[in-house]
Amino acid sequence: MKKNITLLTLLGLFALSSCNESSRQVAESEEKTTSSAAGAGDTTNLNPALQSITATDILTHTKALASDAFEGRSPGTAGEDSTVNYLTRQFKKAGLQPGNPDGSYVQKVPMFGFTAQPKASFTAAGKTINLEFPKDYVAVSRRFVPEVKVENSDMVFVGYGIVAPEYGWDDYKGVDVKGKTIVMLINDPPVPAPGKPGQLDSTVFGGKAMTYYGRWTYKYEIAAEKGAAAAIIIHETGPAGYPYEVVSGSWSRENFDISTPNKNMDRAAVEAWITSEKAKQLFAATGKNMEQLKAAALKKDFKPVPLNAKANFTLKNQLREIESRNVVAKLEGSDPQLKNEYVVYTAHWDHLGKDSKLQGDQIYNGALDNATGTAGLLELAEAFTKLPTKPKRSILFLAVTAEEQGLLGSKYYATNPLYPLNKTLANINMDVLNAYSPTEDVVVVGAGNSTLEDILAEEVRSQNRRIVPETSPEKGSYYRSDHFEFAKQGVPALYAKSGVLARNKPAGFIDSLQQKYTADHYHKVSDEVRDDWNLEGGVEDLQLFFRIGYRVANADKYPEWKEGSEFKARRDTMLSASKK
Repeated sequence: MKKNITLLTLLGLFALSSCNESSRQVAESEEKTTSSAAGAGDTTNLNPALQSITATDILTHTKALASDAFEGRSPGTAGEDSTVNYLTRQFKKAGLQPGNPDGSYVQKVPMFGFTAQPKASFTAAGKTINLEFPKDYVAVSRRFVPEVKVENSDMVFVGYGIVAPEYGWDDYKGVDVKGKTIVMLINDPPVPAPGKPGQLDSTVFGGKAMTYYGRWTYKYEIAAEKGAAAAIIIHETGPAGYPYEVVSGSWSRENFDISTPNKNMDRAAVEAWITSEKAKQLFAATGKNMEQLKAAALKKDFKPVPLNAKANFTLKNQLREIESRNVVAKLEGSDPQLKNEYVVYTAHWDHLGKDSKLQGDQIYNGALDNATGTAGLLELAEAFTKLPTKPKRSILFLAVTAEEQGLLGSKYYATNPLYPLNKTLANINMDVLNAYSPTEDVVVVGAGNSTLEDILAEEVRSQNRRIVPETSPEKGSYYRSDHFEFAKQGVPALYAKSGVLARNKPAGFIDSLQQKYTADHYHKVSDEVRDDWNLEGGVEDLQLFFRIGYRVANADKYPEWKEGSEFKARRDTMLSASKK
């Protein structure tokens, strides 16, 4: 830790001074650091809390959660029971109160599980294009019915499948796709900047950075709104940021959704992905070229292209209703006037479970993703109990279910909050801790959104680190973890991670390890605890998140969305209504 280095340096510089003078200098250094961490005017000693966060403890929790005994922590399985019991025991052991006002440590999340057995084919120019599941495609139906069929459905290429009035963009152009099968490209359209070869137009969508329009969740949502019978996304590894095996591994097993009164009958009957190779074959069979279609889709004047092809899907669903659980603990604030206001830390406890169809190892242990983040949540919870004086406001520690199924646990909490969102100051989220090396830098995912980033910037400087831009904003990471569900409801949400400039390591050290993890282990059975992990960087990040949450919990004012943020209007309306 940089703080320890500073203390050692001071002791060396003043070694010839009196013992009293040396002690005074060290005490002043600690008080200055503590004051910066706590906020102006607060002299609470944070050291017992910060020092309670250790790599050993993170590793211990991670090993337990990622062990084979937890069977991959899939919702609705014995692995969920083991996980919920473990988290509850740890929260109790740390001295945290039950987070649910009903006196329990859980929030029940009603969901249904569905396992699709799909058959699919395309016909074009009198020929049948067979599709092998899951090699060529994956398909599910989120309708809570035992079988769906889409027969002889006209296929239409709709570019990126986006309707974004603020950008003057409409890929549908009023074309009726009701009952049809639409085919879409992944991500936002990478629109070239006029007169600037190799650069993207930052005035259209986010330039290089992905907007929510680029997320697959949006594309299926707009497909349902347009009345499409089936919606197919073409997977391409570059734009998606992950290989097709990540999609096929997740979508070919049991998936989940939140139970709704209408059994999700307002969703498209079929939601699917196909490989880029199979898409090229489809387009070629209809006399079209995929690269030419992609180029046409980069322009505002793009119009849907009928493919003169038919789609056929039959999906038989194995269905079950389950009651999954968010696990929530509370540290009550010390100020009687403010203890009914909250700062919420989140991490998702779930992973992909177990696949009995696999040869050899069948358990998706999810060690980095996200046993480490859940371990971090436990460490933060314990750290707050070590404070000699509790923060003024209350702190919630929320381990959410079914993130891997589409942020379902955080979505359920954000739409069914245990505590009012207009009294929720902020969400701070953790999804995969740094297990490689301490870093000189910190990345804000989705930078420029809220004043939480200003607090982050101050605390990063106190660690002698610096904030750097995302290296791959086009992957849309801001829309891919649990903080996003809080942001959608208007709560300022922060998602930050270690950067890639490792201390005392060669350039590219962390980047190469992250790329290897994404290619070889992400959402695969090989995501297990490794002997070469170095969690000291994770410790430093958790200390950073602690300081931010502590400051917010003691601040004179609420964090705010910045001008231009897409979430600001919702928050302003929420807070205005609460004052009436």
